[in-house]
Amino acid sequence: MTDGRARGGGRGGFGLIVIAKIGSSSITDDAGHVDSTAVAKFCAEVAALWEIGHRVVVVTSGAIAAGLPAIGLDHKKTRDAVTLQAVSAIGQSRLMGVYDDALGELGLVGGQVLLAPLDFMMRQQYLHARSTLLRLLELGVVPVVNENDAIADDEIRFGDNDRLAALVAHLVKADLLVLLTDQPGLLTADPRFEPHASLIEEIVEIDHTLDAVVGGAGERGSGGMASKLAAAKIAAWSGVRAIIAQADRPNVLVDAVSGTNGIGTVVVPRGRRLGARKLWIAFAVGSSGTVVVDEGARTAVLGRGKSLLPAGVVDVKGSFEAEAAVEIATTDGAVFAKGLTRIDAAGLRAVCGKKTNELPEGVPHEAVHRDDLVVLPR
Repeated sequence: MTDGRARGGGRGGFGLIVIAKIGSSSITDDAGHVDSTAVAKFCAEVAALWEIGHRVVVVTSGAIAAGLPAIGLDHKKTRDAVTLQAVSAIGQSRLMGVYDDALGELGLVGGQVLLAPLDFMMRQQYLHARSTLLRLLELGVVPVVNENDAIADDEIRFGDNDRLAALVAHLVKADLLVLLTDQPGLLTADPRFEPHASLIEEIVEIDHTLDAVVGGAGERGSGGMASKLAAAKIAAWSGVRAIIAQADRPNVLVDAVSGTNGIGTVVVPRGRRLGARKLWIAFAVGSSGTVVVDEGARTAVLGRGKSLLPAGVVDVKGSFEAEAAVEIATTDGAVFAKGLTRIDAAGLRAVCGKKTNELPEGVPHEAVHRDDLVVLPR
């Protein structure tokens, strides 16, 4: 990517907006302590982009990893969710202190921003979050973003900061998302088991064939290559170019912006940009069940952009409440859409196949309203 955008074009006098996400494994040592040298290297990369006129939003993991050693807990043994949330409160200030020191040495000021899923789901909070981040950039401040783990609800959370970074990219209409990891990018096989795996330099379309080549989460992080690929898909559907690259590579952020060959795995954005709410439904909310529909309903949803009505439902799988996210599938099991149901699982089973004029009083006429429904990428 080249710096082709004129500066000052409604962007507060600066060039590109870059979201740079770095994970726990890249900024902590084997004992879980924050590695100040690694953070300093990363911040120097950020400063290099600011120096040439771009603006960077940092999305960082590491609060839990930083908090564990502060109270003598082992990161390999501590798995209790409530304890980890408490530990994140301990580690967040320590993590931010390292960033403040590193950025300060470079003449930059960092501003902590803790986000929760509701900041993306509720329009007013979404707009407030966007305004705050953009204003920080205008003020010359580097936003340092993390999930608000200390108060996150297990049922409503991002789950990993790769996904958070992709949603932030959508939020501020970023030009580039860089996901930094301990690998050179997405490889043709899991390097833990196949030492001769080679780099996939460009992905035009993310499909199911790529799932087989990604591994699980790392020891000190909740992500892994699978979450980075999922985040890149979110970015692609946001119209944002994404790059998965190695954190300890020299000049990694500048090279990513410059489009240097071999920088990592580049994921090409799609031409159509999903809105914030539908992006959230499609990629950020876990499915609680599956609604199986007949061919007529599939055609109405896919071909005519209609709501899903109870008349087209032939089966309901799982147990879920109203407003839960559900996958919508054909009778042969092919999932083609996702949405927020207006009827709980038991209620939907009771009205499967019923026409609107046959529905009991008080039952919503739409199982999934079109405003809450997203046709998934194939």
